Amino acid sequence: MKIFSANDLHQIDQDTIEEEGIISLDLMERAASAVVYEIVSRFPRNKHVCIFAGPGNNGGDALAIARLLMIEGYNPQIYLFITSAQLSPDCQTNYERLKAEFPNTRLDEVTKTFRPPHLTADTLVIDGLFGTGLNKPLTGGFTSLVEYINDSEAYVVSIDIPSGLMSDWVQKNEARHIVRAHITYTFQYPKLAFFFKENEPYVGHWQILDIGLKPDNNTDAQSHFYCVENSDVASLIRPREKFSDKRTYGHGLLISGRYGMMGATVLAAKAAMHTGIGLTTVHAPRCGNVILQTSVPEALYEPDAEDLVCSDVTINTRYNALGIGPGLGYGAKQTTCMLKLLSDGIKIPAVFDADALHILSRQPELLDLLPAGSIITPHVSEFERLYECVIDSDSHRLQQAIAMASRYNIIIVLKGAHTAIVSPKGEVYINNCGNNGMATAGSGDVLTGIITSLLAQGYEPLKAAVLAVHLHGTAGDLATAENCEEYITAQDIIANIGKAFKKIRNYNK
Repeated sequence: MKIFSANDLHQIDQDTIEEEGIISLDLMERAASAVVYEIVSRFPRNKHVCIFAGPGNNGGDALAIARLLMIEGYNPQIYLFITSAQLSPDCQTNYERLKAEFPNTRLDEVTKTFRPPHLTADTLVIDGLFGTGLNKPLTGGFTSLVEYINDSEAYVVSIDIPSGLMSDWVQKNEARHIVRAHITYTFQYPKLAFFFKENEPYVGHWQILDIGLKPDNNTDAQSHFYCVENSDVASLIRPREKFSDKRTYGHGLLISGRYGMMGATVLAAKAAMHTGIGLTTVHAPRCGNVILQTSVPEALYEPDAEDLVCSDVTINTRYNALGIGPGLGYGAKQTTCMLKLLSDGIKIPAVFDADALHILSRQPELLDLLPAGSIITPHVSEFERLYECVIDSDSHRLQQAIAMASRYNIIIVLKGAHTAIVSPKGEVYINNCGNNGMATAGSGDVLTGIITSLLAQGYEPLKAAVLAVHLHGTAGDLATAENCEEYITAQDIIANIGKAFKKIRNYNK
């Protein structure tokens, strides 16, 4: 699913209107009907409802919602803020419709003086002040109104986007003057802003409502941002051939582990083996022999010359992909090992994670030696070490990841609540599955194993990264559904990889 900018969304609206031969009011009525359906299904008709409508089209949505709610038997208190010379044409028409159908409605037209209503925990506030057309922070009396809503205990529903929040990047946001919604009903597509941690207090839970925007037009619209869903990745999974053997599905090499950290190696190896790879070789220090041979008997073990750390590895031609970093450590010997590997030239697809990223951050000149198309998988702290600065927001971090992926011609898997896969061309694939139970030791090692497995099987690096992240998140969701967020461990994620494959593969059947 594409994620469009505010300008693109406006154009898609216009394209839909022209293709269907309708007027913009009809599209607004669809949006209002979709919101009212959700409200009716959640809130009783005796609920105290307070609607705040701005002078633009978001206010027009709010007035249409007010009218439809009254048809459904609600009795909302409506405040229409006429602060500009005139209402937008569609807002004006919905105002007239409301007055014509319900002449005795409780509608206050606010021009200058505003006496705010009493908002309690039993009040449902519908925020229709400003939508995606907003391009600067709120000012004047609207800031006081937003603060008043936020200070109340009312349950807040925002229409399309919380008022005061920019729909794309966050540089222009003024945190104090953004409505804090409990739920945001957005139309047809999510907004980029919804995926940033700093905006969670404002967006709350968000839900997409289908209002029939035309998909034929949408495929032509330009967007470098995508929200990844099952339907997007189902076609990426390759069918397994009847007449095949283990060599058909590739041979991956994992360089991983040190004394006291062999668990990371076990998790990465198990994840690789459970994701369809034919053969997995683990290069690890000699202290890992018994652990690996007993924990992952399916994997081949290649001992390092050292007892406690990895110090020297030769990548021969039998390997199809490389995964390096889980539990590796970042001492002098491991750093020398990484330098030698990169200097000699890695000629197979590779994923760098964990301590491999720590080594890269301490030796930033090594970034220039990463093979084109390599995948790195930093979490927030690892990315900041790589970028050599503290980054104050998810929005800024993603922008820097886009620049870094282009500069080094690599794929960056920026891990988080909504993991973003960034291509060298600036495409961003934002994952929309997974849960906070996956914030647990070893979860990243599992992801490295999955990516290594897919690379070894011949998946293109970008597709491998997108599919791996979605498999990982889906497996985490399945594990959580069976137990709970607090219970699951990295091994529970591995145990659900097979079910994740089935769920995704069967999506379009």
